[in-house]
Amino acid sequence: MKHLITITFLLVFVALAAQDTQEETPDKKFSISGSVDAYFRTNLTGPNEAFEDEEGTFFLNPGTSFADRSGFSLGMANAIISYEGSKVGFVADLVFGPRGEDAVFLSTGSSNIVNQLYAYYQVTDKLKFTLGNFNTFLGYEVISPVGNFNYSTSYMFSNGPFSHSGLKADIALSDDFSLMLAIMNSTDFTDINLDGSYTAGAQLGYKSQFLNFLYGNQTGNSEATFQVDYTGGTDLGDSFFLGINATYNDTDGSGFYGAALYPQYTLSEKLALGLRAEYFGFHQEDLDDDTVFAATLSANYTIEDLTIIPEIRLDSWSEDTYFDNDLEPSKSLASFLIAAVYKFN
Repeated sequence: MKHLITITFLLVFVALAAQDTQEETPDKKFSISGSVDAYFRTNLTGPNEAFEDEEGTFFLNPGTSFADRSGFSLGMANAIISYEGSKVGFVADLVFGPRGEDAVFLSTGSSNIVNQLYAYYQVTDKLKFTLGNFNTFLGYEVISPVGNFNYSTSYMFSNGPFSHSGLKADIALSDDFSLMLAIMNSTDFTDINLDGSYTAGAQLGYKSQFLNFLYGNQTGNSEATFQVDYTGGTDLGDSFFLGINATYNDTDGSGFYGAALYPQYTLSEKLALGLRAEYFGFHQEDLDDDTVFAATLSANYTIEDLTIIPEIRLDSWSEDTYFDNDLEPSKSLASFLIAAVYKFN
């Protein structure tokens, strides 16, 4: 893998050196955009008070990333500083607050405010190189709530990966087909490489459908991790959209898998309804799979740049995972939240 890294950088240098070096008047664009969000969440079929164990304080929640506290809570403030020249540019994506801190905490070695930090070079209209820390290309959902219809996140998203650091090349094969190739640190090791482990990534796109691959030894694990992921969506009418995500992850016989449908229906310019129906499971050799079905119904009501998201969610596991209001073990948990997401640019 180390030799592959060296060859990759040599090829990149040759590609850059072969370009026309004639200076052009750049069309520069500097911008600041981002979002802020907050929410209220409550369990309907379980207690809402905090619990203590040997690992610290926790709340009974669906077990996915973010929106995991009871009562009124904060999401994050997101500030994206970007520069776009005629061929080169950068993105500095900074996050503050619980949602942002949880996201970058899972990216080992990252400072507690950097979500993304990368520079890029648009070599031609068909080839672009990016170097730095960027959010993952796998999956349907993203860290920022602005990019998701549901406010809470799926199990597939929550089990990662979240972010990568490395070098990627985006290639436009035709008007409809695209290809992305990447060499990166171990998953979620965003600004440090502890043992020389590297991960290869690839994405083949056709219009709005994407097939994603991840393969490589991860820090702390002697066996390589393989993940294949499909993300897509299609308009089934003027007001009806259907999104799809499916993934499979394996490391030496253990990992996770899942699939989800995201039907969304637009009722008016201000109001839309969306459902996430997800089946997810952990697999391990010689053990029964631990699986969950989660249904999340959300509404998006937009007032200018502010989106109000009321959401009801039901998670049902194959084993006792929660407690009911009498503190008896339960396989299911119903919860409700309402979030406010404001975006600016």
